[in-house]
Amino acid sequence: MNAAAKGVMWVLAGSLGLFITPDPAALRLGPQAVQAEDATGQEFRQLIQQQMQAFRRNDAAGAFSFATPGLQKQFMTPDIFINMVREVYLPVYRPKSVSFGKLRQTKNGPVQEVFVTGPDGDDWLALYSFARREDGTWGISGCILRKDKGFQA
Repeated sequence: MNAAAKGVMWVLAGSLGLFITPDPAALRLGPQAVQAEDATGQEFRQLIQQQMQAFRRNDAAGAFSFATPGLQKQFMTPDIFINMVREVYLPVYRPKSVSFGKLRQTKNGPVQEVFVTGPDGDDWLALYSFARREDGTWGISGCILRKDKGFQA
């Protein structure tokens, strides 16, 4: 990757919280789970799994295709997108294990909890947000990755 593309990648990665969820308050998940049909929750899990499979294959275009148009616009190209994920979201890019938590509703839409063990064995919580595309299908609108401290007694 050339220096200009790497600079764009880091600028975008640095601003991730701004465009993934315009309202940071939306990240404070309330106790209520989304009252969505099982089919919708299953669709979100499939989108995440399929994108992770594309990451495993180093399929930049495939992984990029699961993103909403707004997220695609932020990253401009599949290569910039996958390079950012590789650099900033390694636990999602190369997870050892993945399990799904609650599907929750925020004022900006649904958020799926995903518990990931990264390649180094550390545990992470990935909060995937979704938005509808113009054609009515769901797309991944962002992902916030937090170190999972586990349970403390």
